[in-house]
Amino acid sequence: MKLVSYKTEDREHLGIFINKHIYNLNSCDKLIPDNMNEFLWGGDELMDHARRVHEAISSGKMEAKEELFFELLAPVTHPTSCRDGYAFRQHVAAARRNRKVDMIPEFDQYPIFYFTNHNAIQGPGEIECMPDHFNKLDFELEVAVVLNKKGRNIKAADADSFIAGYMIMNDMSARTLQMEEMLLNLGPAKGKDFSTVIGPWLVTPDELVSYKTAPKPGHTGNNYNLQMTCAVNGKQVSAGNMADMDWTFAEIIERCAYGCDVLPGDVIGSGTVGTGCFLELNGTGLLNDANYKPQWLQAGDLVEMEITGLGMLGNIIKKVDSDFSILGLKK
Repeated sequence: MKLVSYKTEDREHLGIFINKHIYNLNSCDKLIPDNMNEFLWGGDELMDHARRVHEAISSGKMEAKEELFFELLAPVTHPTSCRDGYAFRQHVAAARRNRKVDMIPEFDQYPIFYFTNHNAIQGPGEIECMPDHFNKLDFELEVAVVLNKKGRNIKAADADSFIAGYMIMNDMSARTLQMEEMLLNLGPAKGKDFSTVIGPWLVTPDELVSYKTAPKPGHTGNNYNLQMTCAVNGKQVSAGNMADMDWTFAEIIERCAYGCDVLPGDVIGSGTVGTGCFLELNGTGLLNDANYKPQWLQAGDLVEMEITGLGMLGNIIKKVDSDFSILGLKK
């Protein structure tokens, strides 16, 4: 199934996407809440209700009224939290090589993640950026999952059952802000907290069974052979595959849930796929060619991410009409 959040007349709704049409789930089954957050807290029981609606509409046994006028939102508009992992060795190794530092051995010992701003989640459409964001503004091509069960101290062998579905994620990054503040060893903050994009819909795991592939040797959990690309203004700049994840989502969830609760509505990103951002692409380009011209996102750019089975997520970069700079406030 493909589940969506959408807005009509300033009210958010939960829908299901079937054959290029959106249907309101609550209208089809009153036991299904009309918003994604309550739905996720219902776990497998409400997911089964949604599956029955999906089957009934798809088979023609149920006549449902499609939505005609709506604004598509992030599938999970109000996550309980948002974490981002670091699962692709290719990206980490390339970024470190470009900085002329050795690959860090801890990468292969355990998965890591950081918390980002769950109140800055957005879906398709415009991404509003302040002047400082345009100082090396970057995309990051990722996959994300959302949970629909509460758990603590979950083992990787059991963790995939906590995943409600998968989405495309664009972990937007303002690199100058990020690099300056990370010198103080507290991790990304202002370089990341202005926008994290997910969408266009939440794809349930049953839709991806035909793409399932083995995890890397020595790892536990589901993985999928999904091609990942990003184009800027119609030109492809990035290409990778979810199958290249070294750490699985199951292993990342295991670490997230150690000694604390994970909750329905928690969003967890994979981290950037290899070649999945300008920071890596520019570094590699300059390493191979001193005359390479770095590229960063500009106002008006169209960013389109596409992942097999998960759809296409499109955004336009918009510059806020302001001259306010926090970089200018440095002492």
